[in-house]
Amino acid sequence: MVNKGRSRITITLRKDLLPFLDQTIDGTKIRNRSHAIEYILGKYLQGPKIRQAVILAGGKGVQMRPLTYEMPKTMIPVHGKPILQHIIETLRDQRIKDITVLIGHLGEMIQDHFKDGSKFGVKITYEKEKHQYGTAGSLRQLKNKLNDSFLLIYGDVLSEVNFIEFIEFHKSHNQIASMSLTSQENPAEYGVVNLQGSKIVRFQEKPEKKPGLSHLINAGMYILEPSIFKYIPPTGYVSLEQDVLPDLAKKGKLYGYPFSGKWFDIATPDIYENVIKEWPKN
Repeated sequence: MVNKGRSRITITLRKDLLPFLDQTIDGTKIRNRSHAIEYILGKYLQGPKIRQAVILAGGKGVQMRPLTYEMPKTMIPVHGKPILQHIIETLRDQRIKDITVLIGHLGEMIQDHFKDGSKFGVKITYEKEKHQYGTAGSLRQLKNKLNDSFLLIYGDVLSEVNFIEFIEFHKSHNQIASMSLTSQENPAEYGVVNLQGSKIVRFQEKPEKKPGLSHLINAGMYILEPSIFKYIPPTGYVSLEQDVLPDLAKKGKLYGYPFSGKWFDIATPDIYENVIKEWPKN
């Protein structure tokens, strides 16, 4: 008997594709070849289950001076394109096209370059930071505009994360927040994560260096539910990394999505130099 809501079809595949198909079968989330085909078709034909992204692009980029005296850090070029353009094109290519950019320092340069986003195949709206109230304080300005799940991305991060897989991960755990994770040899310079399964049980922003410190770190990309605003105080300076995320971890409401591939937090001239050498040209 065919399950309600499904139709039976016959499909013929090339033999060389079967090993790749079978690699997706994990026995739980994807149980068999039929389920694998349905999962792949659903993911790539229907598109991601989240279509909205917020990019934080308002920082002054103090460590990248003198470049950031004349341009926002997100507009610093990598292979002839601003950092922010690389991020927007990655989102577009994975069919996430509704983008809000939070701007601050020299934000008019961002608006002049991207305008409404149509030239880049996306729709861009802008929100100007009213005050320097921290990462969560900036996000708080969008409280009445974000009524569904959304991606939050730092505008100085380049990565090879698969957003579609990240979204699937988040939806499968049905929780308030998911954080992308990568691995670093010197984790104390970042936000360090301790995992139990997929749940983040401890999050420390730039902890002291000590033996046994986890090498998993915050990669600066999140998927959040609108209920996140309940954990952001209505006034004053609030840091996502120092105030909100550690609290969510303590309450068991934060999950971690490790991914492989290139990742750069372009915070210093030395890192920027490595990006120019290692980030793929396209």
